[in-house]
Amino acid sequence: MQRFIDYLVVFLISMFKFIFGCVGGAVRGFSYLETLIVTVLGMMASVIIFTFFGLAIRRWFFVVFRKKRKVFSKRSRKMVIIWRKYGIIGVAFMTPLFFSPIGGTLIAVSFGERKERIFFHMLWSSILWAAIFAYITTHFHIGSMDELKAYFFN
Repeated sequence: MQRFIDYLVVFLISMFKFIFGCVGGAVRGFSYLETLIVTVLGMMASVIIFTFFGLAIRRWFFVVFRKKRKVFSKRSRKMVIIWRKYGIIGVAFMTPLFFSPIGGTLIAVSFGERKERIFFHMLWSSILWAAIFAYITTHFHIGSMDELKAYFFN
């Protein structure tokens, strides 16, 4: 039962911040393959949810919280620049590093990218980055938060 909870926690973390999913897998003692699979599944769950329901969730959020949206905000300008410069391939590549899985998917959906292309590009990106981050976290045998702090702060 505890192992299932560990998988679920890493899965949920990966849905929101991909890199933390890999670290969470290492802290919980997952193998390289376990970390890779669970983090990819977590990211892809976010991609599926927000590809199908992203625009509706976004509209609901603005209705519930009554925020007035600026059409040309600093953030929206940055999104347009990123999309025009890199397209879906660049956004997918950068999603695990700079955006959250939700953020990267919403960028792609907002610019009208086809669902199949979003899934494909987010999938190869999640596999690539999970392979790299899972290797790093399992190779360095991060087994506790104290060891994790030691790697980054000593």
